Amino acid sequence: MAVWPNLFIVGAVKSGTTSLYAYLRQHPAIFFPEMKEPHFFARPAPSPAQRHLITFIRDEAAYLRLYESAQTPWRGDASPSYLWCPEAPGRIAAVAPEARIIVILRDPIERAYAQYLMDYSEGAIQAPFYEALQTDWRRPDKGWGVSQLYVELGLYTEQIRRYRAVFGHDRVLVLLLEDLKKDASGVLKRIARFLDIAEGPMAHVDTSEAHNRYLQPKGQWARWLAGHPVSRFLGERVIPRRLGEYVWEHWMQKEAPKPAMDPRAREFLQKIYTAELVALEDELGCPLPELRRSWTVVARPAAAQRDAGAAGTGVQTAPAGGRSASVQSSAPPL
Repeated sequence: MAVWPNLFIVGAVKSGTTSLYAYLRQHPAIFFPEMKEPHFFARPAPSPAQRHLITFIRDEAAYLRLYESAQTPWRGDASPSYLWCPEAPGRIAAVAPEARIIVILRDPIERAYAQYLMDYSEGAIQAPFYEALQTDWRRPDKGWGVSQLYVELGLYTEQIRRYRAVFGHDRVLVLLLEDLKKDASGVLKRIARFLDIAEGPMAHVDTSEAHNRYLQPKGQWARWLAGHPVSRFLGERVIPRRLGEYVWEHWMQKEAPKPAMDPRAREFLQKIYTAELVALEDELGCPLPELRRSWTVVARPAAAQRDAGAAGTGVQTAPAGGRSASVQSSAPPL
């Protein structure tokens, strides 16, 4: 009998999924394979230009082998492509209808910029952020491993609706990166309650390291090596995964302040995400100031603007109140 995963960290990209994966796999009731992102349920079809940058499993037998040794009640897959992919919820439900879904969100402008900095560091993108953003937004061909999806990956509302529609609100947990940063232990205890497993082991989880944080390449040589098909093949298929990650992080990157974002990029993204975040707050039933951290105006829009945004998305505006149970946050309501 096939043993499928039943716990999915589905995204968003660059919003703390790697840290959650590293923390949760320390709990004795949770199993995650060494391969964090198999992307099996997203069925990527990368372009030739990006094929060497994307690692995924398409074969069902190979995917199930990741879980052959699992002896725990919860078996996890942490592939951030699943939040974006419209077909992923249905595909997951077809084999794991009782699965639990974890979503972790970040200010969508910060998220897009963090993704760009990662892409630039790894040699996948050469253009400055604003230029790369405009090019990606306008290109007609979109997809995981085809385009960068800088804007699309931050359109959270419809992505969360899809999972709630398939699995129900009670089996979809929405978290915020800011809460994970401020109170990782508290977030992990909430996840334990969500999964109905012992909270005690969460107190012993090592949360001292922020995984996949911003580091700067030590030079153009590092970017060239990171993006070269041969080095990517060696790092993903030949060298043990943990050794490859260690070499990249400790030998080819360095601590450095994050470069400032081009104001034009911030303005462009803020115009797109203003109505989007209003719709998301209405969907989740709570204010989300954490998702406007980087904005020039961080307060929730005025009522008229909120109503206009809701009307434009087909979402009924709900009265602002405390956080709903579906959004787990340690921050007090506005």
